[in-house]
Amino acid sequence: MSNPKVSYWLDLADYDLETARVMLDGRRYLYVGFMCQQVVEKALKAGICSISDEFPPYTHNLLNLAERSGFLEKFNDAQAELLSKLNPLNIEARYPSTKDVLAKSLDLKTCRAMIDETKELLQWIKQQL
Repeated sequence: MSNPKVSYWLDLADYDLETARVMLDGRRYLYVGFMCQQVVEKALKAGICSISDEFPPYTHNLLNLAERSGFLEKFNDAQAELLSKLNPLNIEARYPSTKDVLAKSLDLKTCRAMIDETKELLQWIKQQL
């Protein structure tokens, strides 16, 4: 990758994907979801850097980032659905009012699938760049 800003965000995304795997091994399912959200957020920010000299916006909203990166219209249904699943796992996962509800919705099987889907989306975004 010749663009250092793109490489920066993709390196962070790779690191966060590995962190999600470590959280899965430790059965920290809420943090698996949070890290998967972070992987996609950083990959989308890499996409923004690939088309603009501007620094990516300070937002965690995956749908907004996907639109700004130009990927939203390219996503298939499964990719768009993954964004919808991951989007609430950032901010809301940090607040007690929704943390317990989110935690109860995540288990080993769900988190394994989430990591696999996140990895596939990350690879797809990398191919687009």
